[in-house]
Amino acid sequence: MKIHIASKILASNEKKALENRKLLKEYSIFTINLMGSPGAGKTSLLEKTIKSLVGQIKIGVVTGDIAGIDDALRIERLGIPVVQINTSGACHLDANMVFNSLLDLPLNAINLLFIENVGNLVCPVEFDLGEDIKAVILSLTEGDDKPLKYPQIFQKSSILLINKIDLMPYLDVSVNRIKEGVLSLNPAIEVFEISCKTGEGFEEWIKWLQTKIS
Repeated sequence: MKIHIASKILASNEKKALENRKLLKEYSIFTINLMGSPGAGKTSLLEKTIKSLVGQIKIGVVTGDIAGIDDALRIERLGIPVVQINTSGACHLDANMVFNSLLDLPLNAINLLFIENVGNLVCPVEFDLGEDIKAVILSLTEGDDKPLKYPQIFQKSSILLINKIDLMPYLDVSVNRIKEGVLSLNPAIEVFEISCKTGEGFEEWIKWLQTKIS
């Protein structure tokens, strides 16, 4: 019975995700479902990306948290349209939550939409939101064993951003081990080594985004 209920929930989500995808396509909005653990740097990545693309690409953000509005306030200060979703305990966003948020965004003034998912390496990847691609950000401080411990999120993502590489001299963590683990799960994934603090590696990430919007 529990499996049957879960199947119904996922089927309902898929239907709403198709509606989201159709709506976003109508407005020619490229959409990224950004996932990662709490503290991995999702909001910092968005802030740095927005500042790097100001005047070039029109960005919108949907940000998800169990509670609070801190992330949305950080984005709003940059003059970017943003909608905060509080899940009230749910460990992920679903397509219906995102659909309701899209109605509150100026879609005709957005080329690139980031959906910042709830901090979690497990649940978010299960739910299609209508995005074009899934991206996962992993901080070096989380360790180099995470890809093989949480394989599904890396298998289903098109982009991996390895963040906080400025801390590499101070950590007993191997970037090569992270990359080897991820590529063994998903040979097609594109990997960017970045530091949201120093800006290291951001040039390639920004170039990649520009190619998707041009």
